[in-house]
Amino acid sequence: MITQLKEKILGGGEISREEALSLSGHSDLEALCEAADELRRAFCGNRFSLCSIVNAKSGHCSENCKFCAQSAHFPVGTQEYPLMGAQELAQAARDHFRRGVGRFSLVTSGRTLSREETQAVCGSVRKIKEQCGVSVCGSHGLLDYGQLAALRQAGVTRYHCNLETSRRNFPAVCTTHTYEDKIRVLRDAKRAGLQVCSGCIIGMGETMRDRIDLALDLRELKVDSVPVNVLTPIPKTPFEAVGALEPQEILRTVAVFRFLLPKAVIRMAAGRGRFEDKGEKLFTSGANGAITGDMLTTSGISIETDLQLIRRLGYELERV
Repeated sequence: MITQLKEKILGGGEISREEALSLSGHSDLEALCEAADELRRAFCGNRFSLCSIVNAKSGHCSENCKFCAQSAHFPVGTQEYPLMGAQELAQAARDHFRRGVGRFSLVTSGRTLSREETQAVCGSVRKIKEQCGVSVCGSHGLLDYGQLAALRQAGVTRYHCNLETSRRNFPAVCTTHTYEDKIRVLRDAKRAGLQVCSGCIIGMGETMRDRIDLALDLRELKVDSVPVNVLTPIPKTPFEAVGALEPQEILRTVAVFRFLLPKAVIRMAAGRGRFEDKGEKLFTSGANGAITGDMLTTSGISIETDLQLIRRLGYELERV
């Protein structure tokens, strides 16, 4: 079955929801991972995409996403600060680019940006582009088309808005905005000429069926980059007591995502550090990208450690 579905995709076809569910069940995990890696090589070559992020505005978010330390709804005590200045953001971008990172994303807490904040972010993006060749991404919540077009004009090439989980499961994760709100942002971003980055957090009580439904929506949207986060339960959030996923389940999820999204960058993000091998097996099971360095409110894996891993696996690092 694994071979048949792999050949179907190599021949230009797509697998169905039921076929993906069959892969997610009791198929041999090692064979599934090997087939996913073959699909990755066929559609993406040996290119590896490394992205770093900066928490450009922190805390006191109006949204009630149950996984998030920055939500004002939960007494986590995360540091709060306003939008960082252009020179400080440009310096961080230069440093990460010099160390080998090709993509640099400005991430801000909150439902959206005000008009003044949008102008300030655009100014920061222009400053970054003046000073180094890094590709700039943005993650600023539920922006409207005009704001997205302004980011594109300033030099942003890709916009990030995670769907987080399936449409069915979304109300169990957040109730202050909807799944359709996020779909609208992704469509508007594409209309504005931006590439789109959207993925998930797994381990929030969803089923494998939920993950597959999410991946099918991402396929329909023709998403370019798919971050896969593994929930890091944060004390004093509603998900603080959620148990950890087994590594085998994470590997299977990533491999099935490659079958469903053969051309996308499948980008490992938060939670990768729980693997003893820092994610090495994930990068031979369909994944071909990573968020490197620290996450928004949790620690990550250093740029230098990731570069060593990428070289050891024989990948070619993208610089755009």
